[in-house]
This record gives sequence, C-alpha cells and structure tokens, in this order.
Amino acid sequence: MPHFDLIELIKAVGYLGLFGIVFAETGLLVGFFLPGDSLLFTAGILAAEGYLDISLLLIVLAGAAIIGDSTGYAIGKKFGPKIFAKENSLLFNKNHLHKAEKFFEKHGPKTIIIARFVPIIRTFVPTLAGVGKMNYAKFLTYNIVGGLFWVLSVTMLGYYLGLTVPNIEKYIVPGIAIIILLSISPYLKQLITNGELRHQIYEYVKKTLGRVFPRK
Repeated sequence: MPHFDLIELIKAVGYLGLFGIVFAETGLLVGFFLPGDSLLFTAGILAAEGYLDISLLLIVLAGAAIIGDSTGYAIGKKFGPKIFAKENSLLFNKNHLHKAEKFFEKHGPKTIIIARFVPIIRTFVPTLAGVGKMNYAKFLTYNIVGGLFWVLSVTMLGYYLGLTVPNIEKYIVPGIAIIILLSISPYLKQLITNGELRHQIYEYVKKTLGRVFPRK
C-alpha cells in the first residue's frame, strides 16, 4: 500500500479504525494481509505532526494488540484442531498456519513476544497457543509484554522521527520499506540458508510458469 494511501487511511478511520485494523491483524485468522508495522510507524509520524494524540494513540493500539491476541487464543481454544482442517481460501491459507506452528515449536512461549514483529506469523500464533491449550495466565503475560513492546517500539520510532526529521513525509516510504525488510528478515534468512525451501520455490515457480506458458 503506497504511503500516501496509508496516511489518508489513518486520517479517515481515526482511532476507532486503527483499533479495528490492529485487532483484526493480530487476532483474526483472515487479518494477516492487513498493515501492521507500517500502520504503527505511520500513525506515530502523524501523531508527531499533531493529527493524533500520542498518549491516546498508544492506549488504543496497545489495547487492540492485546485484545486481538486474546481473541485469537479464544478462537484456537474453542475450535481446536478443526482449524487445521479448514480449506484454503482467498482469506485463509493453511500454509501460514503451519509456518506459525513450526515457529511456535521452535521458540516456545516466547513466540508470543517474538511473533509480534513477524508479519503473518503474529496473526496465527495466538490461535496456535489456544489450540495447544497454553495456560491462559501465562499466555496473557507474554501477550501483554509483547503487545506493549511492539506498539511502543514501532509507534514511538515513527513519533520520534516525526519530531526530529524535517519534512519526514519525504522519508515515509524508505522508513516503511526498512520496517518491512526487518519484519521479513527471518523469511529471507530461511530462504538463503534452506536449500530445500529454495528448491520447493523453484519447482513451484517452474510449475506455475509451465501452466501460464505451456510448451507447444
């Protein structure tokens, strides 16, 4: 999403809309495609420019992040393994769920915090915690710590740059690009170090191109 669209979106939807977007992106399985890090970063810049109140903004975003994760946990606990049987659709990809499952298995409970900074993974991890019936008090502790750390770090980065960098609007695109790059760095690292994954991607691309451009 272009930066000017994101700015206009934030101005148009206000605090309630920001709450809804972050809530859906962190707590609903169909919200993985919504902006997360870039939204927080840009909202922080707009707060520095006076369009939003930074204190209220942080409360709204942190509340949405924490409540969103708790909702995802509740969904996982209620529906359990049935979620893994759900068919792929435009708004749901089972592969994303399995990637989050592997991520959770690797990092354990601290995944609740780490996943906050990994797009797509953060949408599915709370649900997996619910499916695995992780103790809710323990989950909530990690949820609150992770939610606060994510919101404060990314939003305040945008806010600080908005206060200190003249004409920050000119640098929003590079700033968002850096945040996105940092967010997807775990995927890039895996792509570089995992030969099997590269081979799978190659075969998939080859197969897809073969369908689009069949040999005569």
